[in-house]
Amino acid sequence: MFALGTIINTGAVIAGGILGMILKKGIPEKSQHILMQACGIATIFIGISGVLKEMLVINSQTIETKGTFLLIFSLVLGGLAGSLLSIEDRLERLGDILKRKLHSEKDTQFVEGFVTSTLVICVGAMAIVGAIEDGLTGSCSTLTAKAILDFVIVLIFASTMGKGVVFSALPLFLYQGAITVLAALLGDFMDAALISDISFIGSALIFCVGVNIAFGKKFNTGNLLPALLVPIVYHFLPF
Repeated sequence: MFALGTIINTGAVIAGGILGMILKKGIPEKSQHILMQACGIATIFIGISGVLKEMLVINSQTIETKGTFLLIFSLVLGGLAGSLLSIEDRLERLGDILKRKLHSEKDTQFVEGFVTSTLVICVGAMAIVGAIEDGLTGSCSTLTAKAILDFVIVLIFASTMGKGVVFSALPLFLYQGAITVLAALLGDFMDAALISDISFIGSALIFCVGVNIAFGKKFNTGNLLPALLVPIVYHFLPF
């Protein structure tokens, strides 16, 4: 079946979200708070490890760094583009529309849950690599592994932030599905170096999401999403 990996991943997010909502009723409020902090700290270190994996070059006698300028330019240019396009506001407005459609006006965490979960499950190497593999070879092994991870992540998020988390399945389906379709139509348009650079920038965004989860909103991470496109432009420049 075409795009089977994305279908499995989307189903896992919906299932994890529903189970998390069921569990939410039995978790005391003070426990929900510490769970949110735990999720945030875990997400921070996932982001840090992804960045350091790409930046640090360990030789026999020295430790060097690479990719500094790519990181700076990606975040600066991506942030500028995202702020001009008001991506974060658009995500929040989409959350508000879903909230009104579901008559959940009293759910104060609906939009936060939707935006936070969307960013966590869509920004990352596995989403990109897995979707490309699915389109090129029909293999859904990477996205199946991601589905298991997302199930756990979304379960915890939904247990603390409620039903808005479940609807992050929609942008996930559209995002990964679009990459799969492009991969099938255009062929192997991303080599290992480009995927590595995109994953590098994605890890930096995951760090920002983790800080927001653990300490309250400090970064407009949605506005930084265009940073993921900068490595693609950089990769295809003729110099």
